[in-house]
Amino acid sequence: QVQLVESGGGLVQPGGSLRLSCAASGSIFRVNVMTWYRQAPGKERELVAQIISDSSPVYADSVKGRFTISRDGAKNTAYLQMNSLKPEDTGVYYCNAQIALNIAMARNYWGKGTLVTVSS
Repeated sequence: QVQLVESGGGLVQPGGSLRLSCAASGSIFRVNVMTWYRQAPGKERELVAQIISDSSPVYADSVKGRFTISRDGAKNTAYLQMNSLKPEDTGVYYCNAQIALNIAMARNYWGKGTLVTVSS
């Protein structure tokens, strides 16, 4: 059984910062890919940032230069540092991970999400 748990969301003023965490736990052989998505009210879920082992991170154009994704392989944890937050960054942020359960099988997992609200 594998679980993803996000944390770090909250209410922040425009221009402020937040740091989200996504911790994977359970019977993990290797975490291949970790991705942050977000879903604003009334909108579809969109990719925010993705990190793959041995590759450069990928960002949505709307967050480039403001958000930074990183990971701690030893802890199976990904982080999303969000700076210069804007009201349009408001939404539920979800963590997704592609996790190898053994050398031959990998599955995708989702966290339950953490709410980020950017408002004055």
